[in-house]
Parts: sequence; C-alpha cells; structure tokens
Amino acid sequence: METLRKWGASPFQIAVLHGGPGAKGDMAPVARELSKEHGVLEPMQNADTIDGLVIELADVLDSHASKPVVLIGHSWGAWLAWIFAARHPHSVKKLILVGSGPFERRYVPMIEETRVSRLTGEEREDFLAVIKRSYKSSPAEKARIYEKFDDILIKTDNFDPIKEESKEAGFDFAQYDDIWPEAAELRLSGALLDIGRGIHCPVTAIHGDYDPHPADGVKIPLSRILQKFKLILLKDCGHSPWRERAAREEFYTVLRSEIAG
Repeated sequence: METLRKWGASPFQIAVLHGGPGAKGDMAPVARELSKEHGVLEPMQNADTIDGLVIELADVLDSHASKPVVLIGHSWGAWLAWIFAARHPHSVKKLILVGSGPFERRYVPMIEETRVSRLTGEEREDFLAVIKRSYKSSPAEKARIYEKFDDILIKTDNFDPIKEESKEAGFDFAQYDDIWPEAAELRLSGALLDIGRGIHCPVTAIHGDYDPHPADGVKIPLSRILQKFKLILLKDCGHSPWRERAAREEFYTVLRSEIAG
C-alpha cells in the first residue's frame, strides 16, 4: 500500500493533504507544481480513524520532513491539517486551508442548497436520489453511487474546470465511510472549531467564490478564535482552484506567496 509520494528535492518543508476523505493522490497536481521550487511530501492517508491519520501524518513528517512544515490541506484535508496543527504545534510553521468545509453546522445546509440550485430539474432529482440511496447500500453499490455523485459534483462544485485527460487520484470509499461520520460529528458538536484554540501559527484560507462550501463558514468562525488568520477569495473559482481555467494561475501565485510569507 502506497503511503507517501515525494516531489522535488530535499529539504521537504511542505506537505499537501488530499480531500475526501479517501481522495488519495488528488493533490498530486499541486505537489508537482510546487516541487519546481520546493521539496513536497504527499501523504496518502491510509488510517481509518482521525486519530490514526494524525499519528500517521506525525510519523511521515518525523521521518521525512524538515520541520516545521507548511501544511496545505484541501477540503477534508484542510480539517486534517487543522487538527494536526492543534495537536502538534511545533511541527507546523503555517497552515493553508484550500476549499475547506465550513467549521460550524449552521453553514452546512447552504452547501446542498447551492448545489441543487445549479442543477436542472432532472439533475436535481438524480442528485437527491443518489444521496438517499447512499445511506443503505452495500460497499460495492456505494462505489457506483459515489461515482455518479462525483459526476454531478463536477457541475455543481466547479466554475470552469480544465478537462483532465486522466485522473491521478483514486478514491477509497471504505475510508470515506469510516472517517466522514467521525469528522461530521466533530463539527456538529462544536469540537472541530474548539480544537483550533490550540493553533498559534499563521493560518490562511484560500477559497473560491463559486465553491458551494460557503467562504463565510470558514472566515467567520476562524476569525473569532485565531489571532493570525486571513481568507483570500478567488474570483470565478470553485472547490478545487488548481483545476479552474480562470483562477489556476492566481491560485498558484497566491499559494507561492503564502508559502514564502
């Protein structure tokens, strides 16, 4: 089982964390781009609990990184980076949260509302049916359902995506089923936000203005509890900025500036 990809040359002072949970390899394009100037670690996230993922990441950084690192997390990976930085503050120089999910439950309904508003009537029915079917399905059926769900998200979560000739990422559906309920409960209980009170390094959120995950769900809660926080909003940009035709160059310009700063 693949545990780590290394991009560029030592010293490795940047680590990128994929979303999902389970979207293994999804940050490869970002790691490749940044490796032009930096050594970058891309952990694969194989554990099936959040505690396990934190321990796994600590082991990777202890063994391969020149700490403290700049930790860049996308979507679910932004939450994992957040949790890790709170538990291992001396290992993280800076946090960069890309397309993070909202940190408080009150913003969650906006995600589905925004997605549904971007679909036609038939697409909307398919979208809601996929969500309903996923609750009581076998692992094999869930894999087929999630694949259809992913096809829908291409439309709802992206502004003008660059077509990928081939996907570098796989998706671990079993890991998603193991990790996501635990992560969702952290947000529901308020513990996810409270964890961040142990974070003292600078935190930057990079968010697309077209991302169905509301930017306010990151900006407002984090501004309340962090002293060193800012949010950078990218125009004409969805959930994955490096895949956006209009925003890709600005995303990498901002990312490089935040790494250097």
